[in-house]
Formats: sequence, C-alpha cells, structure tokens
Amino acid sequence: MAKNLLIVESPAKAKTINKYLGKDFTVLASYGHVRDLVPKEGAVDPEHGFAMRYALIEKNEKHVEAIAKAAKSADNLFLATDPDREGEAISWHIAEILRERDLIKDKPLHRVVFTEITPRAIKEAMAQPRAIAGDLVDAQQARRALDYLVGFNLSPVLWRKVQAGLSAGRVQSPALRMIVDREEEIEAFRNHEYWSIEAEVAHPSQGFSARLSKLDGKKFVIDTKNIDFSLTNGEDAEAARARIAAAAAGSLHVTDVASKERKRRPSPPFTTSTLQQEGSRKLGFTTRKTMQVAQKLYEGVAIGEEGTVGLISYMRTDSVSLSQDALVEIRDVIARDFGTDSLPDQPNVYKTKSKNAQEAHEAVRPTSALRTPAQVGKFLTDDERKLYELIWKRTVASQMIPATLNTVSVELAAGSEHSFRASGTTVIVSGFLAVYEESKDSKSADDDDEGRKLPAMKPGDRIPLDHIHTDQHFTQPPPRFTEAALVKALEEHGIGRPSTYASIIATLLRRYTEMDGRAFKPTDVGRAVSKFLSAHFSRYVDYDFTAKLEDELDAVAGGTEGWVPLMEKFWGPFKQLVDEKKENLDKIDAGSVRVLGSDPASGRQVSARIGKYGPLVQIGTVEDEDKPRFASLKPGQSIYALDLEQALELFLMPRALGESNGEAVSVGIGRFGPFVKRGSVYASLKKEDDPYAIDLAHAIFLIEEKEEIARNRIIKQWPDSDIQVLNGRFGPYLSDGALNGKIPKDREPASLTLEEAQQLMADTGKPARKGFGAKKAAAKKVATKKAAAKKAPATKAASKAVKKAPAKKVAKKVAAKKAYVSPHPEPAEPLITAAKVELGKKRVIKKPARDEAPF
Repeated sequence: MAKNLLIVESPAKAKTINKYLGKDFTVLASYGHVRDLVPKEGAVDPEHGFAMRYALIEKNEKHVEAIAKAAKSADNLFLATDPDREGEAISWHIAEILRERDLIKDKPLHRVVFTEITPRAIKEAMAQPRAIAGDLVDAQQARRALDYLVGFNLSPVLWRKVQAGLSAGRVQSPALRMIVDREEEIEAFRNHEYWSIEAEVAHPSQGFSARLSKLDGKKFVIDTKNIDFSLTNGEDAEAARARIAAAAAGSLHVTDVASKERKRRPSPPFTTSTLQQEGSRKLGFTTRKTMQVAQKLYEGVAIGEEGTVGLISYMRTDSVSLSQDALVEIRDVIARDFGTDSLPDQPNVYKTKSKNAQEAHEAVRPTSALRTPAQVGKFLTDDERKLYELIWKRTVASQMIPATLNTVSVELAAGSEHSFRASGTTVIVSGFLAVYEESKDSKSADDDDEGRKLPAMKPGDRIPLDHIHTDQHFTQPPPRFTEAALVKALEEHGIGRPSTYASIIATLLRRYTEMDGRAFKPTDVGRAVSKFLSAHFSRYVDYDFTAKLEDELDAVAGGTEGWVPLMEKFWGPFKQLVDEKKENLDKIDAGSVRVLGSDPASGRQVSARIGKYGPLVQIGTVEDEDKPRFASLKPGQSIYALDLEQALELFLMPRALGESNGEAVSVGIGRFGPFVKRGSVYASLKKEDDPYAIDLAHAIFLIEEKEEIARNRIIKQWPDSDIQVLNGRFGPYLSDGALNGKIPKDREPASLTLEEAQQLMADTGKPARKGFGAKKAAAKKVATKKAAAKKAPATKAASKAVKKAPAKKVAKKVAAKKAYVSPHPEPAEPLITAAKVELGKKRVIKKPARDEAPF
C-alpha cells in the first residue's frame, strides 16, 4: 500500500492526478459530499448553539469505507477537494470521519489546493500544503443550516396553505419571485401604438435608409420607455409623410456629416456567471449543462500522446484575473497567431463587477493557451469542443487591443422643417473582434447600424429620394427571463452565488416554472407559492435582504463575523413569523384561491384554485350541503387569468357524445389530461384533439385504436414462464413484469424460444418502469404465479434461478451509472417533501463544538 493517501472529489480527477503523482500515492475519490444533515426535524438545534447532526450519505458509504481503509495504512493524508467553500467543507467532513474512527492519530493531515489539473499545478500545490480553513467551513455550514431551517419550517406552511409536497428555499424563493413579478408585468402591460417614418435614399453609389429625426421643426420622438411618441395613429403618420414628401420634392439635402472614432474594450475572461450566460446565448446550453461540460474539461481529457490533462482552470470562480504565467503564454499565442500589432503594451487588467467576489483564484481559462481549439478539438465531444473554444477565444481576446470603430452620422433635410438621420459604423482596427465578441440579450437601434457603411457625402450634397414610408409599431412587454438573463439578474441583485445558479434554476424548472421557448414561464403553482411568500414572508423573498445575508456569509468566510451570531440574528424573527402564520392563515389568504363569481344555475360560488393535483375550477364550497363540483383547466389556461365565463365553460365536461355497441361514449378531462370513454375502456386524446370539439366518430376511432393495440400487445408467451414478448411504444420487447429486455433488430420476435428469451433477459434486462398499470399487472402476475407454483414447482424454481442473475447484474449497472454525477452537488436548497427518505437509521456523526475543532 502506498504511504501517501490523497483524496479528491471525482473519480475522473483521481485518475488524472494519479498519473502525475506516481506509485508512492494512492488517489481516491469521495464522490462529492460524504455527509449531510439528517433529513428530519432537529438536525439543526437552535437551542444548543445550532449544533448539527450529520449522517453518512448512503450512496457514498462505500467510498468512505475505501478512504478509511486506505487511511489506516497511509503515513500521510492529503485532502485535495475543490478550492471553494463546498470543497473545504468536504475536506473537513472527511477529516472528522477519520478522526471519529481514530484513524488520524499523529499522522500529518494536509490540505492542498489547485485550480487546474496539470503536472505543474499539482506539483506546486503539493509543495504548499495548509490547514483546513475553518472560516470557509463555518460559512458553508451556516449556509447549509440556513437552507435547512428555511426548508424545514417554511415548506410545511406551504403544504397546509397551498399544496402538499411543495418546497420553499432561501435563495430559490427570491429567484421565483423575479420570474413571477415579470409575468405579472407582462400581463398588466398595455401596448401603445406608434409610427415611424423612414426615407429610402437613392445615392448613386449605394442606396440606404434614414430615420426621421425632425418633424415640423420639432424633434421627432420615439421613447418606448416613457411612452412618448410624436405619431400615434396611421392618419397622422400618413399626413406627416405627405408633408415631408412635398417639402423634399424628390431629394434630400445633406446638412451635416459627423465622423467619430471610438474604442471598444474586450470583455474580461470568464467567471462562472458570465460563462453560464454566454453558454446559454451562444451555445444554447442550460446552466447545468455548461457546468457539467466544464467539469469534464477541468478534470481531464485524454489528448493523444500528451495523455490525460485538465484543459481549463477551476470553473467556480468570481475572479477575472489571470496568473502571470498564463498571461505570458496568452501574449505569445496572440503574437504568433494574430501579430504583435494585436498586443497591448501591457497586459489588460480587469476588476470584478461582483459586489462580493469570493474564493477568487483565477478566471475560467485554458490551462494552456497553446492548446488551440483546432489542436484539441478532435479529442473532445461536440459539446466539450464548443465550450472549450468559447473559453479559449474569450480568454485570448481579453488580452488583445481594443477594436477601433468609426461611426459616421449624416443629417439629411427635407425642406426647412423636416430632417432624417442615417448612421453607419465600420471597424477600422478589428483588435479583439478578430477572435471574440460578447453576445447580448437584446439588440438596440445602434446595433442595427453596426457594420453598415454609408457612401461618401458632404454638406451641400443633394441626394435623390426614392420614397418615404411609414411603419406601424406597438410597444412590447418586458421579455420573460431566459437562463442567461436570470443568471445576470441574480448576480446583479447579489442573490445566491455563481456556483448555486445551476441548482436554483434546476429546482425552479422541476417545481414552479416551465419553458416557453427559451424563457421561463411560471406555473400556477409557482405563482401561488410566490404570492403566498411575498404576502406573508415578504422579508425572506426580498432581494436586498437575501443579498445582505449573502454578504454576511461572505463575512463569515472572511473571518470577520461569527457564524452562530449570524444564525441567531436570522432564526428568532423567522421562527416567530412562521409560528404566527401557521395559526392565522386560511387558504384564500394564501393566494391559491380566486373567487370568480356565482354559478347562474345554482347560485353557488365559482372559484379557481390550486388543488391536490394542480390548478382547477370549483363550483360550491365544502360548507355547502351539496358536494363541490370540479373541472380541470384547458392547456395554456391559468387560474390567474380565468374569468367566470371561461370557468363555467369547463364544466361542460364530461360531455356525452352518443352510443356505440350499446354503450355510452363520452369525453372528459382527468388528472392526466383529456380522454374519451366507452364502457370501461378509456383512450387518451392526441395533442391535436380538442375535447370540446371532438365528435362521436373520432372518439370511437380512438377507442377502437386503443382496443386494437391491447389485443395485439402480446406477441408470444410461454405457459411455464413469466416472460412475454410484447409490442411496445418503441417496438417489440421482452418483459417478465420486473425486468424489460431487448430483442435484436434482425430477429423475428415471434420466433424466439423460451431459452433464447431467458438469455436475452439475462443480457439486456433492465428494471421495468413502475406505475399504476404496472402495479395492477404485478398483482395479476402474483396470482398467476401462485397457481403455477402448484402445477410446476420445479420449472418455476429453474425460472427464478435464471432471472436472479440478470436482476443482480442490472442493479450493478444502474449503480455504476448513478454513482457519480459531479465532484460535489452544487449547493442546493433543501427540497423537503413528505416522500423524502430519512437517513436516521444510519450512524450519525455529531458535529463537535467549534472550540473543539482541530483546525
């Protein structure tokens, strides 16, 4: 056994580093976090200094055991987890576990940090070990405790007041508020009509268009922000056009030509946030995908004869700085590939825009600029190549000279009372633009002028006028947030930190929003949650409060504030408010119910609300003598936009269509969407089918199609085996109820023998998807098995023996696939649901008092 044990977070990183350190080192992976708070009440104890109860994370128990076993025989222990708060906390947890098991004793315990996985960086880090940074650990644990206390105390209030199974998070909730507030802005928006006027100019060398700038001796105004327009209807616009055309008399007079040069500086190298934003804008990546691909590039990729090497520096950073070594190499590449004229005299220096830049090592950059995208691209997947190229170009461009742009503006008079303006911007010196240009979320009028070159003109010239045209416009509502725009807004408000953005967005998508194209649209449940929190817990979804709390966590990390006083300051008022709301709120106060009016037929109340399974409309209340009636919403409808007439229309379901084969045929909308029914047979409507317009003939077609599929589902079965050859959605397959197996494409399914089917199940079987139908089928099979056991016990035993092996094999395959996702889960807020599995049965390792901590 090697005398030195080094622990990292990911197996890919362990494999890369092991090659660099040699046979004297054993390199093992923790597979991310090894312990977490016990997911039940009392894991954080506010009455005893916020003491925390930890348990081993079940899926990583075997990795902890491997580390403990190796630590027993090692002489030196090195903790080389990621260089941020989460990584520091993981090192601390590993050290605590080893100390608890009495495996450290007098052995040296070193914390080593590197921001890139290259031989040079590893060697330098190993030569400069340090102790675990207690302040960073305190900050991470305070963050985790805050998230836990918010989740465990606020989520049950949502269950009672809005809908069961919901969650509230300390940072997730303000982010949701942003999306909901924007949606309400869009709904409240009323568009305004305005008109523009443009002239098409027939210059002899090049035609161009010019925008009206002066009308009737006054400035022509188009101000969409302040809703101020010179022309607001077509009649006035046409009259103005006629006046201008008459005054121009077929030509425009050049009254002024202005030329102005300006410099545009390159953008700084990537931080986590800007990488996520550009990954979304330029590559169409989600924030999570950007981080996953970046993780692979950081941990190491096999590059031909060079072997496995980390291609980028650590991708969780607020810093925009570059090391001196990196700068020298980047400048060499610029001089070589773009010429010395593209190099500034001194390296460009950038300052972070982040209000509280933390754990600032370096910007996200290539570990070697000499590895150009063209050189390494063939060794990368398509996504890896795209992201590496983005990072390489941004980094190289950041150290190039500014671009020099020349903007020419021309004033063209139409008589004495009217004038037009035309602008064009051309690149004089491309500078950094030869490599990279940052994307924008939206374009302005100036962007349209960029790249347009106007013909040479001088004051006094008369330019032929082709024609003048008017164009109608309407003001546009503010756009919904894209991922890039949301990340930018979170960063500007100081909400969360770059390493948390991907997990925040993933939570919002999973629970409270849906994507409309590439933009977030809140669901009704999301809106109800946000309205409830904004109305009753406004302080905790306030942007400034959330940002201030992040500042205080940064202060803990910096050693200028204690974590326990921070927790005490938060906990008292929060707990008091939670207890008060639990007692005093009814469901209408929660914002999940809208009273729309009264049903004309019965006089009962009509309301739109969030029900157990989602949004619905209801006639009557639980206090009425008759039971309430319910109806589901149509796709695209929202309880927050529904009126009484639209709500009553929904109660037309279920709708009788007629009879077929002596049985009634109807259409309805259920929990899983619209369906048609004949007798006991249900058939779902297709996407293009409208339940409010479907006729009897089409309903019968759907029902009989479903019956035909059911009749043809079983292709083959054997009397003494559970295995069946079935027709599925994606073609024929094998199933025994527990496992599904594949059938080779070149094999006729009906010709399979039982022995061949058993072998295919052993080789390809995977766990069958479990659902309501599967449970019914399983129950039926149990009854069949019992009957078969009496007839053929020997055959059944043999069949069981055949199936046990593949089941075990499949379990191993599934475990291997799910064993590791990222070096550590991005710090996420607790999603506390009733279904969450408790780890209480696991051995709990209590956190020692801080004054007992060894570091």
